[in-house]
Amino acid sequence: MSEPFLTRFLQPLLGGRRAECFELMSHAIDEGMPADALLCDVVWPAMSQVQRLYDDDRINVAVEHMASRIVRAVANQLQPHLRSKPACGRRVLVTSADTTSDELGGQILADLFQAEGWEVFFLGGGVPDDEVLASVGQLRPHVLLIYGALPEAVANTRAMIERIRDVGVCPDMNVVLSGGIFNRADGLWVELGADAFAPTPREVLTLATQLGPRTPRGPSLGIVKKRRRKRRAQAVGTA
Repeated sequence: MSEPFLTRFLQPLLGGRRAECFELMSHAIDEGMPADALLCDVVWPAMSQVQRLYDDDRINVAVEHMASRIVRAVANQLQPHLRSKPACGRRVLVTSADTTSDELGGQILADLFQAEGWEVFFLGGGVPDDEVLASVGQLRPHVLLIYGALPEAVANTRAMIERIRDVGVCPDMNVVLSGGIFNRADGLWVELGADAFAPTPREVLTLATQLGPRTPRGPSLGIVKKRRRKRRAQAVGTA
């Protein structure tokens, strides 16, 4: 995906021009651009850029709200165009922080996992931790993917992961973190007791595919470390 296309999308996005954004994506699909590439290389970085601009006080609340809602609508527009692979027999439960951008990041990952043949359950944000735990027990996923967390909720995320382990409701399930504060705070995922971390959609999908059943010593393979700026993430296995 060329950088100019992302730039062309960001201009109407930040201007709140919905129709122009939808038309750009429709034209890209008509030209044969894969929906997964559009999600990973245009929608995802656009979402991240909007959040950075807002955090840096370079755009106001009104612009952030308009842009975030356009990005969500565009993600919904692309979802039916994802090419689905045969069922792989694996299950993922996706939850997120209760913010617009974090829930959208979780939604995009849920759509991509589904296209890869995973059975996907998407909780989104705002679900109490005890209900997440109950969902783990009911659905018994291979992976619990937590996308983002509010700074004040980080301790609760750690407590939830610890409780999942203590209860032992799904002992071979891997807990994977991505997005939001986990991308910004190097090594936070280790402190929280997660099994693995990956910062981008493709890396999350690759990691989840590599992970085997969790053992008492941790995941069998595929921990992805936090990327340094302008350097690729490196996957390392555990012995």
